[in-house]
Amino acid sequence: MSRTTLAEAPAEIVAAPPVAPRRLRPTRRWWRLVSPVALALGWELASRTGLLAPEKLPAPSDVLATGWRLSRDGTLGVHLLDSLTRAGAGLLIGGVLALALGTLAGLLRLGDDLVDPPVQMARMLPHLGLVPLLIIWVGIGESLKISLVALGAFFPIYFNTYAGIRDIDERLVEAARTCGLGQAARLRHVVLPGALPALFLGLRLAIGAAWLSLVVGEQVNAQTGIGFLMMEAREFSQTDVVVLGLLVYALLGLISDSALRVLERRMLTWRRGLRAT
Repeated sequence: MSRTTLAEAPAEIVAAPPVAPRRLRPTRRWWRLVSPVALALGWELASRTGLLAPEKLPAPSDVLATGWRLSRDGTLGVHLLDSLTRAGAGLLIGGVLALALGTLAGLLRLGDDLVDPPVQMARMLPHLGLVPLLIIWVGIGESLKISLVALGAFFPIYFNTYAGIRDIDERLVEAARTCGLGQAARLRHVVLPGALPALFLGLRLAIGAAWLSLVVGEQVNAQTGIGFLMMEAREFSQTDVVVLGLLVYALLGLISDSALRVLERRMLTWRRGLRAT
């Protein structure tokens, strides 16, 4: 029986053109701006037509004018810098501690037995409800505000780090061991890539919790910060300044989340998830 080689194969089979990959539809990111712009225009229209009382909710143009005025005299910049410093310090402290404990509990059975039960118990306590106790422990200075941010950031990072490690398929670890990879190499090439998606989700949740905690912390004996600016404006019924502070917090959260999403896409280029259609 003769065998047909590649050279003897029919020409139409050999010369068959490769199948072109399906082209993805271009993502129209600008569509994401439609709903915020429409909401702002509706807000402006309702304020100008009297549907919304200015003393209750001023128009967006008035809020932007107030922001421009406070930016020009340097007031907004000083308060914003202090808020960013507190948020960064709290995120760093809470994030590093959560990452270390989550990794310990996720990788080691002894760490799981010793670390996870008290963390699960503490999770049931609303960290913002611990303000009176924290005042007794650390006082009413900067330590209180940083501690609140650290507590708010700790739990999302811890639980997502723990879940990300535990959700890794054990067969992948066994395959890496069979291929001769040592423990450090398995952590680097299997565990870390497998846990990164969950870790990024935890970071995004932690950033939101950090800004929420900062709003509360800066309203307790603060002299600077966006929260202090809002509290001072409330005393003088300056609704435009209060709304400006809320918008600043919202923009800070949006910018930080968007930056983290960009970093996630760059670091997880190997992941192919479901695309929205």
